Amino acid sequence: MATTPDAASQGQGAISALLQEDRRYPPSSEFTAQANAGDAGIYERAKADPEAFWAEQAQNLDWMEPYKTVLEWDVPWAKWFVGGKLNASVNCVDRHTKTWRKNKAAIIWEGEPGDSRVMTFGDLYREVNQFAAALQKLGVKNGDRVAIYMGMIPELVVAMLACARLGAPHTVVFGGFSPESLRDRIQDCEAKILITADGGWRRGGKVPLKDNADKAVVECPTIQHVVVVNRTDDARHVPMHAPRDVWWHRLMDDAKHAIVEPEALDSEHPLYILYTSGTTGKPKGMLHTTAGYLCGTMTTSKYVFDLKDDDVYFCTADIGWVTGHSYIVYGPLANGATCVMYEGSPDYPDKDRFWDIVEKYRCTILYTAPTAIRSFMRWGNEFPEKHDLSSLRLLGSVGEPINPEAWVWYREHIGADRTPVVDTWWQTETGHILITPLPGLTTAKPGSATIPFPGIEADVVDEQGNSVPVGGGYLVLKKPWPGMARTIWGDPDRYVNQYWSRFEGWYFTGDGAKRDEDGYLWLLGRVDDVLNVAGHRIGTMEVESALVSHPSVAEAAVVGITHEIKGQAIAAFCTLRAGNRPGDEAADELKRHVAAKIGPIARPDKIFFTAELPKTRSAKIMRRLLRDIGEGRVIGDTTTLADPTVLAEIRSQYEEKEG
Repeated sequence: MATTPDAASQGQGAISALLQEDRRYPPSSEFTAQANAGDAGIYERAKADPEAFWAEQAQNLDWMEPYKTVLEWDVPWAKWFVGGKLNASVNCVDRHTKTWRKNKAAIIWEGEPGDSRVMTFGDLYREVNQFAAALQKLGVKNGDRVAIYMGMIPELVVAMLACARLGAPHTVVFGGFSPESLRDRIQDCEAKILITADGGWRRGGKVPLKDNADKAVVECPTIQHVVVVNRTDDARHVPMHAPRDVWWHRLMDDAKHAIVEPEALDSEHPLYILYTSGTTGKPKGMLHTTAGYLCGTMTTSKYVFDLKDDDVYFCTADIGWVTGHSYIVYGPLANGATCVMYEGSPDYPDKDRFWDIVEKYRCTILYTAPTAIRSFMRWGNEFPEKHDLSSLRLLGSVGEPINPEAWVWYREHIGADRTPVVDTWWQTETGHILITPLPGLTTAKPGSATIPFPGIEADVVDEQGNSVPVGGGYLVLKKPWPGMARTIWGDPDRYVNQYWSRFEGWYFTGDGAKRDEDGYLWLLGRVDDVLNVAGHRIGTMEVESALVSHPSVAEAAVVGITHEIKGQAIAAFCTLRAGNRPGDEAADELKRHVAAKIGPIARPDKIFFTAELPKTRSAKIMRRLLRDIGEGRVIGDTTTLADPTVLAEIRSQYEEKEG
């Protein structure tokens, strides 16, 4: 078996050690469906003519007017399926109601308190039309922007699709964001309507969505109405400000039996704006357009997850992030899939919650984040082992690179060593999955996102833009793809400077990557997270992977801190598995372990033990905040933290040890 070359010099010690166990994961098993295997020529066909490949996929969409040109490309400006007209709402809902899928479950929703709801495609069609009519009554028309700020409830999906039906670009703001974050996003896109809820459930508590919305819109003169879903409280106790505020349920009652003719939208019509954090402090509104994005998400959903009509697909992401947009709403629904939505936290009311859902609904596909997987590992095997997870036939990983140990645990303990694992790489900016194995076709390597999706040309290059056949460098994309963001809303110069100026003519992802002798790609995380220790570039992912490979460590986060001699030193924050005690002896053991796995240059200078790591509600570790602590800076925005008390405890320990 070929493994990562020259592992020590490439900093892949932890990864190569695992691979050298000769654990191969072939492209098929008894539980792998054969749709992809039946299309074994997909890679060659897409490589020979990428535009023809995407044109072939676009045939799976329902068009109101056919397009004339597949791609117009004037770096960095792309137009896909030029001249065509279609509607995302029609492709995700209407066309399914004309088939047997009308009575098929589209959304299976599980609320945190235990309430649940099933919406068929017929139900979804009715409610999308009702709410589209309600929005029209409030004055929303083609081109108006609509902001959506709520938790994971079915009304969120209905609102998105109703906006798409009218041609009103939506911007979904994560329900964990502060009033200030909501205000900034509304102001930037000049939204006309805000859709929210009285509150949302999170770990048994109520998130004050309406209160936050009221604070935000004080400084948002473009907002004409606030639509409120009654989720957590008696409606009599929710402050409503007439005539601005209107109840969702009353609007829906007034629009019973309404049918709204969907707008025939140009292929390049804006579908949504999704904001991602910017280094300047100003959020970036990434604009995605209708046809290309829909084609990309539908195609990747079909091939990456090998979707079948009898699948029950559970993506654990929040729709406030791009994963939820692409792989709960637009991609799966365009394929006519049944999607499970969950409102709350994976550990509430207990650590069985995800496995309860998988067992209850007989989920066949689970798509979750590496940080969640590592949390499952830390909580112990006894939780998944109590449940019948035999319905699962495919597992997915999303959000950040997954360390090999977590990949193997996921496969063995959740997939019972029989399910393929698709480790996917993509970004808010890319819109859909770009690097991934395909079940039925791709041999997996634990910890590697493997190879680009058909029709995608990715490369690893050095500082000068020279391709690196084997080894590490910068991840770039050399050709346009359908779901790519078209610009940053209101700031095209920033779009060009941030993504297209580092390597002329190529999209710079901002991620570091390594390529092995087999051509497989290993994502190292953001270039900002690559440490420069005494002139040696070391990925934080590599050190974290080495730490987690130690039997005592459940999870680790590594950051660089200023060092007067080496430039940067390595500080590691570790969560131990049950039964292991923190202390100087444990820290010294872990330092030796990392040095042995990667090399002495990667030996952490400092190791801190913590019961939890600071994570967002979507389970991403906030390394930026750990760097703030390590550098003694004022801690930045913490509004997205799932548990703010975790950060205070880490800071207290750090200051005590440093003092």
